[in-house]
Amino acid sequence: MEADPLFHRSENEHTEVQKMQCFIVEHYFDEVLDVYCGGSDVFNGKVKACADNVLTLDKNGKFTHIAIDKIIAVWRA
Repeated sequence: MEADPLFHRSENEHTEVQKMQCFIVEHYFDEVLDVYCGGSDVFNGKVKACADNVLTLDKNGKFTHIAIDKIIAVWRA
């Protein structure tokens, strides 16, 4: 059975996602961030989790889950 290309990542892409995940955990855990994903997609909230290639932000008790491979830039809000 052939792998579905929609869910297949090259080893390099997987490594880059892991690096971004580690960077966020080490430098921004429990801090309020703006997260830019392109176009008008900017998310804001406190970093609550960053695991399994998903960043979780909390803003006023509402959680936003962002695929790490979609993140272009992050900065402290």
